[in-house]
Amino acid sequence: MVKIGLIREGKIPVDKRVPLTPEQASRVKQIYGSEVVAQSSTVRCFSNDDYLAAGIPIGDSVSDCDIILGVKEVPLDDLIENKTYFFFSHTIKKQAYNRKLLQELVKKNIRMVDYETLTNKDGQRIVAFGRWAGIVGAYNGILTFGRRFNFYNLKPANQCHDLEELKTELSKVDLPNIKIVLTGGGRVAQGAMEILDAAGIRKVSAKDILKSRFDEAVYAQLNMNDYNLTLDGSSNFVINEFHKQPERFKGDFLKYTKVADLLIAGAYWDPKAPVLFTRADAQNPDFNIKVIADITCDIEGSIPSTLRASTIDQPHYDYSPIEGVEKPAFSSENNITVMAVDNLPCELPRDASNAFGEQLIDNVLPHLLGDDKEGVIERATICKNGKLTEHYSYLQDFLDGK
Repeated sequence: MVKIGLIREGKIPVDKRVPLTPEQASRVKQIYGSEVVAQSSTVRCFSNDDYLAAGIPIGDSVSDCDIILGVKEVPLDDLIENKTYFFFSHTIKKQAYNRKLLQELVKKNIRMVDYETLTNKDGQRIVAFGRWAGIVGAYNGILTFGRRFNFYNLKPANQCHDLEELKTELSKVDLPNIKIVLTGGGRVAQGAMEILDAAGIRKVSAKDILKSRFDEAVYAQLNMNDYNLTLDGSSNFVINEFHKQPERFKGDFLKYTKVADLLIAGAYWDPKAPVLFTRADAQNPDFNIKVIADITCDIEGSIPSTLRASTIDQPHYDYSPIEGVEKPAFSSENNITVMAVDNLPCELPRDASNAFGEQLIDNVLPHLLGDDKEGVIERATICKNGKLTEHYSYLQDFLDGK
């Protein structure tokens, strides 16, 4: 019998999410006949008693488990040799801050399956917190804008019991005729639009937000072709070519910086792709954006004002385009106010965990606990048997410290 362990999250700042809720863990036992245990925790959004009530044992260790499920990176000292782990490792882009993590996974002969790389046969991700990042990120963007200009005060998302209460808070939103641009077309953008719509903000086209004037707050969703051009400036934009060779394109986002008041960044960014704007661009008198909710949170990436990730407790800071440095939040009208929390779903942990667990049960466990004929688990396995798998051999120089 396969034994599954739900690990206690050890990364700081604390993450309250869980891969399986108590009810879902109980269901996994019934469906697959697997034993499921939860490591004792005082931080997760479901208590030890919640798991016990669902028939899930609580223990101080998961060392006797075959498969260990977590959410964020596991501290190096907590990794157990010769186990199969599932969590977001944040290593596949060669993130320097997690080089030691990858080295330790290989050294300890761990089979590492990264949630971010779990895909179906068409290459589409099958488990993600993206919708919840979009929901909370857009909410935080609206909250930040209201606070900066003293239009209204919203309760922080992490103080809302659930999504229903969060949406109730949106009834307080009273915006003038500002323009909001949202980048992205995936789960994050869909979650963000769910909030913008709930706040009563009308959606308009990418073309209209540039050329039209409105008597109300509006937003436009921007796809890649709305703010990227081929190097020759032609309109022959092919999305698949952009994904394969983003370096062969140039940015065309500046036209939106002249009209938008609030930017909600929800699009995946490849380091080879054009940036949205530069520090010099932000110094231009035509630059109009005053608040940026950077859901993607690529540090010093496509958005120069994202100097660091902010925290749930301290979600805001200002960026001075003139000096190119961080300033205290809401300290000057000449600054850009930034919201760059990098663990947004943690603000609605119960809802986010429940949705994630359903995806895990429906899309992953049948392959993990079955025969994996479609190669779902195999494609997502970064390392096993003390070395990188073929799919992730491109990480070898990173693993070697080069």
